[in-house]
Parts: sequence; C-alpha cells; structure tokens
Amino acid sequence: MLGFIRVATASPAMKVADCRDNVEKMLLLLLQAREGGAQVLLFPELCVTGYTCADLFRQTALLEASEKAVTMLLDQSREWKGIVVFGAPVPADGRLYNCAVLAQAGRIRGIVPKQHIPGNNEYYEQRWFASSTESSRKSIFYAGQEIPFGTDLLFPVHGEPSLTLGAEICEDLWVPVPPSSLAARAGATLILNPSASNELIGKADYRRSLVSTHSARCLCAYAYASANPCESTTDLVFGGHMLVAEGGRVLAESARFETTGSLLMTDIDTERLVHDRENAGSFHQRLPMDAEAAGWRRILLDAVEEAKGDLLRSVERHPFVPENPAVREERCQEIMSIQTAGLAKRLSHTGLKRLIVGVSGGLDSTLALLVAARTLDRLGLSRDQVLGITMPGFGTTDRTYSNALALMRSLGTEIREIPISEASLLHFRDIGHDKDIHDVTYENVQARERTQILMDLANKTGGLLVGTGDLSELALGWCTYNGDHMSMYGVNAGVPKTLVKYLVGWYADHEAGADSAGILRDILDTPISPELLPPDPSGRIAQKTEEVVGPYELHDFFLYHMVRYGAKPSKILALAGHAFAGIYSPEIVKSWLRMFLKRFFAQQFKRSCLPDGPKVGTISLSPRGDWRMPSDASASVWLEELDSL
Repeated sequence: MLGFIRVATASPAMKVADCRDNVEKMLLLLLQAREGGAQVLLFPELCVTGYTCADLFRQTALLEASEKAVTMLLDQSREWKGIVVFGAPVPADGRLYNCAVLAQAGRIRGIVPKQHIPGNNEYYEQRWFASSTESSRKSIFYAGQEIPFGTDLLFPVHGEPSLTLGAEICEDLWVPVPPSSLAARAGATLILNPSASNELIGKADYRRSLVSTHSARCLCAYAYASANPCESTTDLVFGGHMLVAEGGRVLAESARFETTGSLLMTDIDTERLVHDRENAGSFHQRLPMDAEAAGWRRILLDAVEEAKGDLLRSVERHPFVPENPAVREERCQEIMSIQTAGLAKRLSHTGLKRLIVGVSGGLDSTLALLVAARTLDRLGLSRDQVLGITMPGFGTTDRTYSNALALMRSLGTEIREIPISEASLLHFRDIGHDKDIHDVTYENVQARERTQILMDLANKTGGLLVGTGDLSELALGWCTYNGDHMSMYGVNAGVPKTLVKYLVGWYADHEAGADSAGILRDILDTPISPELLPPDPSGRIAQKTEEVVGPYELHDFFLYHMVRYGAKPSKILALAGHAFAGIYSPEIVKSWLRMFLKRFFAQQFKRSCLPDGPKVGTISLSPRGDWRMPSDASASVWLEELDSL
C-alpha cells in the first residue's frame, strides 16, 4: 500500500549438513514472517545445507538431500503468496553453484548463482563452487522443474509498479562493481543478499556501512541476511547479522550472535526510491558498453498480499531535525557555516562593508542577525558594521522590543530604532484605509513600510540588506509580497521553521556570550508572531502564527514529503498519522494538510521572484534551482485526492 513493501530477513538455528532439519526451521520462520504480513522473506547463503559444509559439498548424498529438502520447502509453502529467497547449492554441467533461489507459492521462479567466489580468505570457497561466469546456461532443471538461471534475472512484481527484485550473494557486494549496481540501473529497487559473513573485530561496522552506502549509491533498498552462530565454529564464527537499508538509511538491524532462529521485519518505501531515480539525472547516464552489454531477463512474479497492521518503520516527526543530539549539533554548526559562507561571498563580491538587518525580537530575524555577526567575524570586520534596526509598530510587545534591543547590544552591533506607527497612519490616510479595520491591508502596510526603511537605509549607508524569511514561510507564502518577502540576500531561505530554533539554541550554547545566551533563550520561548495586530489587553502577543496557518511541525512535515519525495496527499496523510499519533487527530492533520496545499499552490508567485539565498539541505524552493513551478498551477488534483480520503 502506498509503495510500502514489508521485507523480512531470517537466520535459522541450523545444523550443518542436516537439510531436512534446516528446512523445518526455515518453515517455522516463514510462518512467523507470514503472520507478520511479510511480502518478501530472505534467508542466508546456503542455509539449506549450512555454509560451512566444506568438502561435504562434494558428497552426492548432501546435494540430493538438499534438493529434496528444497522440494519439501516448496510443497509446504504453496499457500503463501509471498516471495522467499534462500541459499542452496545447485549442480549443473559438472559444476556446483552457490545460488540464491527465489520462490513463490511453492514454485521456484528463478535461480541466481554467485558471481564472485572467495579464494584467498579463511574459507576457500573456490574449492567447491564455480563462478556464474563459468556457465552460459539460461535455465536449469532443478527440484523437478525447468527454471531460469543466471545473474541477468530481475523479478518485477505484478501490481507493484515500483517493486522489482534483484539478487546477489555475499561476496558479490564486497567487490568494486557489485552485480547489484547494474541490476539497480536496470530497474531493481530491492536487492536481496543471502550471505554468510564471518565475524571479526570491526567487521560488523564495515558491513553496516557497506550495505547502507550501497543502498544510497544505487538508490535502492538492500536486504542482507547472514548465517548465524550455529554454523560450524571449527575456524570461524558467524553472527547472524541482518540488515535492511533504504537509500542510505538503515531501517532495521538485528542483534548478532543469537543462537536461536531470528526474524527481522521492516517496511521499505519503493515509491520513494523510484521518485529519487526519476529525479537523479546521473543515475540513468549510459555506462561503457562492456558494462551494459548483457541484456536483462524479467520474470514477472504474482501479486503479493497487502501487508496489514501498523507501518513497521520509524517516521521522523521532524524530518529536517536530526533526532540524535550529537548529529543535530553537528548539523547546526554546518548550516550556520553554509549561511555565513554564502553571505561572506556576497558581501565581498559587492565590495560593501555593512550589513542591514531588521530585528524584531523573533526567531527568524534573530538567526539572520547571528549569521550577520558571524560573517563579519569571518571577514575580520567589526560587528558594529552590522546595522540592526528595530521598527516597533502597532503589534510590537514589550518582550520582543526589549529582546531585540538587548540582543543587538550584547552582540556589539550598531542599533537604530525607527518606529513605524506614524508613517503607517499617514499611509492609511493616503490610501483611504480605516485604521480600526485590522485586515490584510492594515498588516501589509506595516510590513512594506519596514522593508522600505530597510532598503533605503541600505542605500544610504552602503550596506546589504539581509533577508530574514525562512523556508517554511516561503512554502506557505506567509510573507508580504514586496515586504518582508524582499531583501538583497536571504540567509534563512533554506532553513525550515522547525530547525530555526535549534540553530539559535546551538548558537546560545556554543558561541554566544553569557548575556547573549540568556536573551536568545527567552527569544526561543517567545510565541511565533509577525506582531502586526495590537497586543491583547495584558500587553502580550495576540497574533500567533500557528493559530492562523497551523503548526509549523506539521507544515514542515508536509513540505518535506511532498517536495523531497513527491508524495501524494494520501501518503503524506498516512505518514503524518503514524508520526503524530497521539498528538494530532487524523481530522486535524487532514485539515492542516488542506491548508498547506491551498497555500503552497496559491503563493508560488512569491517564490518565483525570490532574492538569492543559500541552499542548506535537500529542499530548496528557489525558482533558479530545485523548485520550478508555474505561479498559476492548480491544486485541484491534490485537493480532490485529499477530499476522497
């Protein structure tokens, strides 16, 4: 459903050379996987016989027992529509091949032999097995049927347009050009690797990195299942390491050294992978002829049953904000460095020496001011070359006004205060607007008055006006056209609202002096507001942005999944329901998603003429870069789908 496929990996507590017992244990794990809604199940390399049979692989009795056990597994799994992949030795033409066998509903649909056979490590596999390169066969008779055979097999699944399976075996992943690289280029979105990788100090970390990095490079999901400690321990120990990664992210990982059979399940998002491939031009560029010479045979698999129950993967509530505190701190430092470098380049290119920042006492202008101060530090200029301007108006509260002045003072910038109330009242009279009508005109007059002051002072002082608007506001169009919408360089244009507070908090913790840190923490606790409407009777902020347009954590979630992965409303709603369960009701999430879609489409004209600003993450709404959308595009397709749910 919605492009999610439930993948299970299993590592049975096998007995070396006891094929019947091994298959019986595989069937128990298969039953568990089936009950858990798995649609694809992967077992380890040579799990029917055991990987460590050594010279027993030369015994006819073992090979016959293996084939008989495979037949038993097929017979007893006929009722399951899921796809099972397992390792078995397969003889052909006087050679023995180490194979991944793919079966469905009691029938083998294809056999993929191992291509790269280790020959100089602890376990001399070339002693028993031939490489796939030594066979020109396209099919093989095995377990009572003629079966497609080769490394050129792909397995699309009926009814799942974004799911195509490919397989490689253990060592195939560790070589410079894994076979799965070409399989992914040919359309495989899920690579299955039955493996038997022994444990050494540090090897698990390398294996994890290898799987996750390869899934990122190939824009695929990668399932890896290794033999467990029940293999022979004559010279080696196997850990039963199992991993499922998707696009560079490890979704699920097993514990190692479990001596009982273990099962790992997670849901992969194949739609997301296809979207990334469609938008990565380099992924489809042609390879040299020798790498693409082989054609691919596609074996269409039957439809699999839809997975039931809750989604078996974590969905980050705040996708722009790393959950790990250490990673988050590192990310904040990097983002501020990108912002600083971008502004420094623009300042040096223009030959200007001053920066102009409108400072309201809110989060966005605070971040812009901090970036401006860091930029002058980087360029070796005095911070008093930052001209901070506070422009109190009808909605300015004592708290934000005091914080704006105190912050500028603590940072050592030049401070100027220019109230806008009189100028706004004069403009109301000029255009015939009643000052007691607090509508969009009332608000936007103030925003444009402030921008006029900032632009004119930039001209007067030979400075560069630094924009304060963030990515979330750009997505919603929550800015006044040719008001706070405009600047000479928008340092926050790539930073979503949910990340702004962490950046300000990081600066308070790591770079601010004691005075600045206290002020910054109070700003962090201040409600988000444009302060364009008068305060309440107690002098507190009355106009709270999130009460008008909705929670920014929801809008940032919607923005991320729609723009980054092209997710349609039904998928966004399902993911949000999973991420925000117990926080917002499905009805509330749906209502704010409707608001997001309407505003996102209606406000594109503001994004079509954005000032320059640095991209800091995977999402940018710059019309010159990542997001090019007609200003008059209709949202009807998206809204109709949302309303149908």
